[in-house]
Amino acid sequence: MNDIETLKNNNALWSKTMVEEDPGFFERLSESQKPRFLWIGCSDSRVPAEQLTGLEPGELFVHRNVANLVIHTDLNCLSVVQYAIDVLEVEHVIICGHYGCGGVQAAVENPELGLINNWLLHIRDIWYKHSSLLGELSPDQRLNKLCELNVVEQIYNLGHSTVMQTAWKRGQKVSLHGWVYGIQDGVCATSK
Repeated sequence: MNDIETLKNNNALWSKTMVEEDPGFFERLSESQKPRFLWIGCSDSRVPAEQLTGLEPGELFVHRNVANLVIHTDLNCLSVVQYAIDVLEVEHVIICGHYGCGGVQAAVENPELGLINNWLLHIRDIWYKHSSLLGELSPDQRLNKLCELNVVEQIYNLGHSTVMQTAWKRGQKVSLHGWVYGIQDGVCATSK
């Protein structure tokens, strides 16, 4: 059996199990979604948003990209945010980075990566902005601190976006949260 067939078989088993455990699950799920949370996280396959938050399908609206960036020119991310805020009316936006992020590491260690280099320039800007602090740390501490600072910077970017500013001006209650996930222990901590 090839890899794709394995995935299809896994899906069939999952679907069957869900129906056995809750016969109305897919019917309810297909009616609508009303998540209270928007998750903006890294594309890293080791950071499964729904699993690590204990949420089910329909409870977490998710956007992922390399290194969990929120950039004012990224229409994909900002469209997701606007849909989540204006249509779904989420109450919380979580930007979650993670320790050992390959995107953050690549931004620091590999200046020539092709197309993704343009994306990683935003992390390099954070690196330069905080170089005096980061320069005093060991390489592992430096990478982890840069992962934390990246989350803080993305919260700042999102908070200053027109989508968020407009929502807050009209009185919408939406909170921003910065988290950093520890792949080594599975714990999400508030970014400092």
